[in-house]
Amino acid sequence: MITLRGLTKRYGDTTAVDGLTLDVESGRVTGFLGPNGAGKSTTMRMILGLDHPSAGTAHIDGKPYASLRHPVREVGALLDAKALHPARTARNHLLAMARSNGVPTRRVDEVLAAVGLASVARKRAGGFSLGMFQRLGIAGALLGDPRVLIFDEPINGLDLDGVRWVRGLVRSLAAEGRTVLLSSHLMSEMQLTADRLVVIGRGRLLADKPMADMLAESSRAAVRAHLPRPDDLRLLTDRLRARPGVEVAPAGDGAIHVRGATVAEVGDLAHELGVRLHGLHAAGASLEEAYLELTADSVEYGTKEVGA
Repeated sequence: MITLRGLTKRYGDTTAVDGLTLDVESGRVTGFLGPNGAGKSTTMRMILGLDHPSAGTAHIDGKPYASLRHPVREVGALLDAKALHPARTARNHLLAMARSNGVPTRRVDEVLAAVGLASVARKRAGGFSLGMFQRLGIAGALLGDPRVLIFDEPINGLDLDGVRWVRGLVRSLAAEGRTVLLSSHLMSEMQLTADRLVVIGRGRLLADKPMADMLAESSRAAVRAHLPRPDDLRLLTDRLRARPGVEVAPAGDGAIHVRGATVAEVGDLAHELGVRLHGLHAAGASLEEAYLELTADSVEYGTKEVGA
């Protein structure tokens, strides 16, 4: 488990992380989200002892990272895939990590095969593509078979097959009971991967909740109704739109999305009107919609349309 208590980081007059308190539990993938400049990378660096907190603590299984005797065997991390000497081969890079942390040499070849780099193990990393760097970084994170894993944007530069592989990998690691903290700006992929979400903005905690709750509680969550008869569809749509605060949008194939009304309210109105329903259920917002709604006031670099 990763435990943060009042974690704070200041750079002069700028507060990058502001009193962050949360638990990243084992056995699930925790998605770590926030706009650019929100403090995600700084938080991860403090967890890994790369930056010293101005206040508060960051512990891994009850201990600060600096006190771990063999850190690679307890925590695996990928923060910057290109943070290695370009003249080293992929195998030698991992071999140096293994020898300094008491990891058997055979493990180097195991993780290279696991990430798909066995065929280029003896090639210099300086000639690698971004996707190959990412795979090598993931191999480094897995090297010590750690119980805690931290990944910062691990799918940047990967093709579709690689993205699916990372998704399966992190979910399998969590299923084994490990602690997995995953940062990404790709909301559609995070929605498929994470079990729980931690969202920060301007260094402060905005949300810490299960994925399902995040989607269901958004104001962009909707009710989907399917009506087989066009006349019934039009009648229900008109009556719903007449209600204050209710939005109705066509969803194709005789269905509508309703925002501002509950499943019970739509069902009761359909019964009152005597219209036939073939389907009625809650349809949560997408993670992108829920995230943008939550972080609307925390974006550091806002944009606006440019006139023609």
